[in-house]
Amino acid sequence: MGLLSRIFPKKELTIEPIDLSFLRNDIHSHLIPGIDDGSPEMETTIMLLKKFIDLGYKKVITTPHIMSDYYKNTPEIILSGLDKVKAEIIKNNLSIEIEAAAEYNLEPEFEDLLEKNNLLTFGSEKYLLFELSFFDEPPRLNEIIWKMREKGVSPVLAHVERYVYWHRDYDKIEEMINRGVKLQLNIGSITGAYGPEVKKVADRLINDKVIDFIGSDCHHEQHLEMISHASRLPIFHSLVQQDQILNKSL
Repeated sequence: MGLLSRIFPKKELTIEPIDLSFLRNDIHSHLIPGIDDGSPEMETTIMLLKKFIDLGYKKVITTPHIMSDYYKNTPEIILSGLDKVKAEIIKNNLSIEIEAAAEYNLEPEFEDLLEKNNLLTFGSEKYLLFELSFFDEPPRLNEIIWKMREKGVSPVLAHVERYVYWHRDYDKIEEMINRGVKLQLNIGSITGAYGPEVKKVADRLINDKVIDFIGSDCHHEQHLEMISHASRLPIFHSLVQQDQILNKSL
């Protein structure tokens, strides 16, 4: 039994795969080798980039974790790694662009980085990708969002559908929208790979047309297999073609 049949045992209605060149850009991945829980070495990074090309992507904006306890990355570490990946892309003659930002954990140390303006953002709007704890809503969330906007960055909440403490409190997600937070959804969530409750919330967010960015959250090859599966699902076709999706604007 293959990986996808283990993750997606239930038969679903599928249609012809959507051409992801329409989406153009991925904005959430972990492709710089050896600096977080994503690609472990350059060979894997190049293999993953080739698969992004096969799926139709033209650019990836890779976003290594920045977490004070686990992944003590800095802009210097990330951009140095990016330069090495760019050199390998040229060496391998790959037809894909790569940029880098970061996925910031909203922990107390993040406020220090925010005060110093020592942040990696993407796009002309200075989008900043951040994630929350998967266990509890962090304290001072609204205050930190206000500070981000005061500093001139546009906050983007990573994989909004995966915070289980909001699954029965949809008003919290609406509050994020009202506070000017852009919402990013993981493609794997549509497939059920993170469980039925996450899929249910993902489907609701898609039907409500409140997702701004679509991300692979690619750490390894299986995440790209999830995209191949999702590309045949009607709900993913609906999401990719919604007018508010910003991937193609980057």
